[in-house]
Amino acid sequence: MIEYIKLSPSEINAIILSLKVALWANIWALPFAIAIAWLLARKQFWGKALLNGIVHLPLVLPPVVIGYLLLISMGRNGFIGKYISQWFGFTFGFSLNGAILASAVVAFPLVVRSIRLAIESIDMRLEQAALTLGSSPWRTFYTITLPLAFPGILAGMILGFARSLGEFGATITFVSNIPNVTQTIPLAMYSFIETPNAEGAAARLCLISIIIALLSLIISEWLAKRTQQKLGQSDARH
Repeated sequence: MIEYIKLSPSEINAIILSLKVALWANIWALPFAIAIAWLLARKQFWGKALLNGIVHLPLVLPPVVIGYLLLISMGRNGFIGKYISQWFGFTFGFSLNGAILASAVVAFPLVVRSIRLAIESIDMRLEQAALTLGSSPWRTFYTITLPLAFPGILAGMILGFARSLGEFGATITFVSNIPNVTQTIPLAMYSFIETPNAEGAAARLCLISIIIALLSLIISEWLAKRTQQKLGQSDARH
């Protein structure tokens, strides 16, 4: 039994790489997610439905399609990636940067949706009162909107983190399955499944994925309830 649960170096590397990819994917995506969520929650403009559709497109597109689109746009010879390589000296294709980008794109809709729901739940009268008292829009957002939406932001990050850990199709299409470079938990499991007598390693990684995902969902649900309670207390005071 001890031998069965003992992790090999390749399994440990896959777990560490997955955590690193998921963490950085959320860090890089968060500012854009907050900005777009606020825009969708608080503004009315032409093309809003189109923007909302584009943001949520990764939820309905096959992951392989997302990976292919990233490959032809952000790859080494992509119509955007080649200029990034020339100007900044780094590439996304077949690298850790590409794995982070793929995970960020796939998880982005979940993060935006969670933050948007949190912002929409905030009483706009609080923001309007601050503006009436002379606060600037940025200061109002920073001191009122952002703190009240923080549990929703955190919940969105946790959901995005869990989704990033499970990303497979876009990653393997965009950056391939390179051990110690782009081989996250799902890709390592795929390799183990195809390798004779490696079922134990695949089962261990499967169990670890389930535990991490379940904990993430539990924490996200707890934060969502806390957000509702916090907003309810705010409404009661006002």
